[in-house]
Amino acid sequence: MKVMVVGAGKLGYKLAEAMNFEDMDVTLVDLNSDKLERISDHLDVLTVQANGMQIGALRELDVETYDLLVAATNSDEVNTLICTLSKKLNCKKTIARIRNPEFIEHIDFVKEQFGIDHIINPDLATAIEMERYISKTYNLYSGDFAKGKVSMVDFHLGNNNSFVGKKIMDLEGLEGLLITAISRGGNLIIPNGSTELKVNDVIHVIGKSNNINRLAETLGVPMSNKETKKVMILGGGNIGYYLAQRLENSGISVTIIEVNKDRCEYLAEKLNHTLVIHGDGTNIDLLQEEDLASYDTFVGATGFDEQNLLMALAAKQYGINKAIAKISRPNYAHIVDKLDIDVAFNPVNITVSNVLKFIRGGKVVSVSLLLGGEGEVTEIIASENSPIIDKPIAKLGLPKGIIIGAIVHNGEVIIPNGNSIIREGDRIIVFSLSSDTPILNKMTSPVNKGGIFNGFRGNH
Repeated sequence: MKVMVVGAGKLGYKLAEAMNFEDMDVTLVDLNSDKLERISDHLDVLTVQANGMQIGALRELDVETYDLLVAATNSDEVNTLICTLSKKLNCKKTIARIRNPEFIEHIDFVKEQFGIDHIINPDLATAIEMERYISKTYNLYSGDFAKGKVSMVDFHLGNNNSFVGKKIMDLEGLEGLLITAISRGGNLIIPNGSTELKVNDVIHVIGKSNNINRLAETLGVPMSNKETKKVMILGGGNIGYYLAQRLENSGISVTIIEVNKDRCEYLAEKLNHTLVIHGDGTNIDLLQEEDLASYDTFVGATGFDEQNLLMALAAKQYGINKAIAKISRPNYAHIVDKLDIDVAFNPVNITVSNVLKFIRGGKVVSVSLLLGGEGEVTEIIASENSPIIDKPIAKLGLPKGIIIGAIVHNGEVIIPNGNSIIREGDRIIVFSLSSDTPILNKMTSPVNKGGIFNGFRGNH
């Protein structure tokens, strides 16, 4: 599959990296030659210094031979124009990054009129993930699969005696649960029964929610079951705006602290029930004046990772139940587990997950990146003629980097073993190292219908 990514910023780079793992033929286009040179040192992609808005440049790149173009520059208008021109020049599919809330309110019109097949909005996607986490009654971050029947939770082991130093096969209290991945020292491990757990490992566990609650008790993780009624958001950018809008609709009391006066006026005009405060949210005196300790959840959503992390830590010091930070730097993903904050969201990773889901087509329900993209969790509906159906899992020849974490058959959740069999129409939740993604794609695609991208040219 041939893909062109226009814009070599954080999102463009991460998309090119993820597509590299997908065995795609990727061309990365940008005007900045230094940036392209740095990227070509790290990724096996074709880099081209050109202006993606110029018809001549698109023609010279033979845009009509591409299956997909992703416009990921910093400008909504530029991305829209690039997609329109590419579609007119017969590129098969286009994706545009569009952030402006005014555009998003008329998303179907924009897609239809400008020849865009799919719109990605990192800010809105991040706000949706934040709202989903805030609406949970417990603090652990969990991914939900199979329409909420299956949950995946990350547990930080610390030096817990019940787990540390033991092999997975010797652990007690894991009935109905599966440890599907381990984050250790910045690396991701897909374990087997002989894998020994170590101090400060983060284990990714999958199972039914009630079984996960039981494991949390064993690990001594507080499950406060406290409902969120009041949220403070630091930063009134697009993420803060989208999040406040969604929380308002859920009947949650929201306060936004924003340092830019004009932006405060815009927010006050657009939001119906949110209290908007003009001030510096890193000023502890201001937070005390606003009675920070009375809030259930704090969200750091400014454009500065350090501010978001620092103030989320300060919120925890004030006894706030949930502290959330938005981070953009990939290297910060490795330190978040060591900090006393509940969860950090990276808009780039969330967006890449959305693009991968779109590319893989109809049978892929969701994709979530683990540890900044070193691994991923994919929910797939097993299709007819797929090589994985009607055989025991032990006989599928799965590589070490792939583990089937759960099967949902006729609405029932099965935590599988080697004898479990996947049937057509089952939902499966699969963990894989990114390097094994091409193998996973081959194994879950109908063998006679054009591989993993068979659904790609369908209706989206």
